Amino acid sequence: MHELAITQDIVETVGARADGARVLRVVVVIGKLSAVLPDAVRFCFELCCEDTPLAGAALEIVEPPGVVRCRGCGAEFEIDRPFARCVCGSTELDWISGEQLSIRAIEIVEEGAA
Repeated sequence: MHELAITQDIVETVGARADGARVLRVVVVIGKLSAVLPDAVRFCFELCCEDTPLAGAALEIVEPPGVVRCRGCGAEFEIDRPFARCVCGSTELDWISGEQLSIRAIEIVEEGAA
């Protein structure tokens, strides 16, 4: 389950960026073609946040679809798994997007804020 290591990295990165401030929300982008399971990241998040400035933070996951271009006819279309076939019959597809895995935003409580 590489999602545990990925989630630990997310928590570590956000914690370092927050510089000790309490984190309220983390927004993560996990593309449909990234080979990362969003449900597994959700499952690991609370555990990884224990005893950190992220304890109790909400996790929001944005899941953009994969977008591919057919080498045969040039058509672009969305897919939600790594293997697909174009309407022209070709399986030779170039991935344009959907592999992303990134931290999009964090929401923190500034020191001295109510």
